[in-house]
Amino acid sequence: MRAISIVAKGLFILCLPVLLLTASIGWAANSLWLYQYGFEKYQVGITTGLTEPELEKTAIGLISYFNSGEEYINLTVIKNNQPFELFNEREIIHLKDFKGLIRLDYWVLLGSTIYAVGYVAGSLFWSRRRYRPLARVLVGGGGLTLALMLALGLGTLVGFDQLFRQVHLLSFTNEFWQLDPTRDYLIMLFPRGFWYDAFLICAGATAAGAIILGGVGGGYLLLTRGKK
Repeated sequence: MRAISIVAKGLFILCLPVLLLTASIGWAANSLWLYQYGFEKYQVGITTGLTEPELEKTAIGLISYFNSGEEYINLTVIKNNQPFELFNEREIIHLKDFKGLIRLDYWVLLGSTIYAVGYVAGSLFWSRRRYRPLARVLVGGGGLTLALMLALGLGTLVGFDQLFRQVHLLSFTNEFWQLDPTRDYLIMLFPRGFWYDAFLICAGATAAGAIILGGVGGGYLLLTRGKK
């Protein structure tokens, strides 16, 4: 039983950064605020020639597509008072691949959440509602998450282009992600700077979650010093 307990604790500590990071990525993929922030900061309306309402329509359409059962996206906007199919075939295939990654993120988030909730419930049951063992693993998981997010944040700050390229090489089995910023609207909508910001925001949100959970665990340990 002791060996099982040690393995379960270790898995929970490893599970926590996965849960927090996938939650942050899932939030980012569905955050209309993040899309609009990037559109405004990088003057996407100028580079694409789309009005603000059409950009908002595009963001909502992408979010809806990522959460739909549609295999391929079909998004029409108005440009220069004319209906315009926004994405070409290459972009549509890449968005399908990207949607697959988002769905994978959802599944990993679901699995890690189920394990974390199950571990917490089991820990409280078997320890007869003693909270200190659980508080210790929260501190451990929070500390591991912070260390990993610090590494990701530093990697983003000092070598984002290389990191971004490696993520794409590992995530995609084709080259449809290599788009032309002079004619492909997908990269006009989401330029390099947008992804740089998104990486840091996701790392920061994950770190914030780790600080909260680790802080709760650490605070409880401090308040209950001398107790089992």
